[in-house]
Amino acid sequence: MPAIGDHAPTFALPDTEGVLHEPGGASATVVVFTCNHCPYALAWHQRILDVAHDYGERGVQVLAINPNDAERYPRDSLEEMRARVKRGELADVPYLQDESQDVAGAYGAKTTPDVFLLDAQGVLRYRGAPDADHDDPAQNASFLRGALDAVLSGGEPAPAETPSIGCSIKWKP
Repeated sequence: MPAIGDHAPTFALPDTEGVLHEPGGASATVVVFTCNHCPYALAWHQRILDVAHDYGERGVQVLAINPNDAERYPRDSLEEMRARVKRGELADVPYLQDESQDVAGAYGAKTTPDVFLLDAQGVLRYRGAPDADHDDPAQNASFLRGALDAVLSGGEPAPAETPSIGCSIKWKP
């Protein structure tokens, strides 16, 4: 698991149409481990999409990664991921499948959601929850937005890490 200030693991994962995506080539990259069934992930979903929309013009990319075991949790299958994309639920954000769970393991992801912010050089600058309360949309992903604002202005996020809050990642046996 990378620590704040370490280079984050690189990866290339397919989206729901098989197109590979990877971090890099952006002013910052937000890697969000998420899924289709967790109430925490679903509660924060729109706030993360709003971040992608609001920061996209500043060169920020957001990558949503589903790492869950689809055998045991069929709602997290590729077919269900495709259905969400087709319904327009992930506008402007590629929805990637980490079928092997290697990327989630390399990042040390624990929950859905678990947010990782990488700067333009691929260095981990923030890790944790989007904001302090999944039940309060007015929080507006304030932890993530503050970290992005700091990184994009050349500063250091404060806090650089918050507790990840959500459903545990459903690891394969």
